[in-house]
Amino acid sequence: MQLFPHRHHARSRMKKTLVVFWCMAALGVTPVGATELKGETAAAFDRYIRATEARMDDDVTEDEFLVVDRLPESRRQEAYAQLQDGQVYIEELHTREDHHSIHVPGGLIHHWAGVIFIPRATLSQTIAVLQDYNHHQMIYQPDVRQSKLIEENGNGFKIYLQFFSKSVVTVVLNVDFDVSDTPFGSTRYQIVSRSTRIAEVANFGKPDEHELPVGNNHGYMWSLYTYWRLEEKDGGVYLQNESVALSRAVPFMLAWLVNPLVKNIPRNVITNLLANTRKAVLSPGSRSDKPNAIVTQRR
Repeated sequence: MQLFPHRHHARSRMKKTLVVFWCMAALGVTPVGATELKGETAAAFDRYIRATEARMDDDVTEDEFLVVDRLPESRRQEAYAQLQDGQVYIEELHTREDHHSIHVPGGLIHHWAGVIFIPRATLSQTIAVLQDYNHHQMIYQPDVRQSKLIEENGNGFKIYLQFFSKSVVTVVLNVDFDVSDTPFGSTRYQIVSRSTRIAEVANFGKPDEHELPVGNNHGYMWSLYTYWRLEEKDGGVYLQNESVALSRAVPFMLAWLVNPLVKNIPRNVITNLLANTRKAVLSPGSRSDKPNAIVTQRR
């Protein structure tokens, strides 16, 4: 027999409240939690990106275009079989420099890659969906609330996306990207998006909605680089998304509480990105003959 059940429930509610409070404090929800992006943090992220892109160049040279191609032979075959069965391959990555970790003072790097297989799809159909920037708000909802093609210049684009995330708190970010495309022969293609401006939106949906100063906010995301790789083979297209994001660091004393949430968010985002792209490619009316789709593979 349990005595004073109301006290037990009260303690349970109090515990849940404290967990939420700690998460909010660690993620910088309150105004006092705002933090500034330091020059040394940005420089370390740039160093990480340079090392990551150098590894990507090596992957192409070594014919390891997708992350699954770097797996041992038996595991690689298993991964390809799972992809063809409709599963998603997800991996957390850590770029090293001369076999050493790259320290990012005051910041935390989120580096993930995911692969999915789109049966019966072609390279041009998949590129058309990824380049249909004016409709990303429909393809990738609710994670993307607004999307717009700002400028097209040869193999490059300037685009705007508004990201929306709601877990412990609601986070809205206005992000500008420079996008560059690179074909690798007739069956491989790469699209790279590099953020040039990320502004956090405060009081979203309220009359006093406004942007916080860039680089002086809650630090949910300071930079985001996304690398799409596409390879047409096996009767379809393998689609890979590799993303590298920079956020503020999590206080050490709260890392045990916050890190599981921090790790789940990018995993879920990449899974949704891949699944929604596959759905759009396979949906009628989302093919490369869509009138307002931008298909640069025509070069």
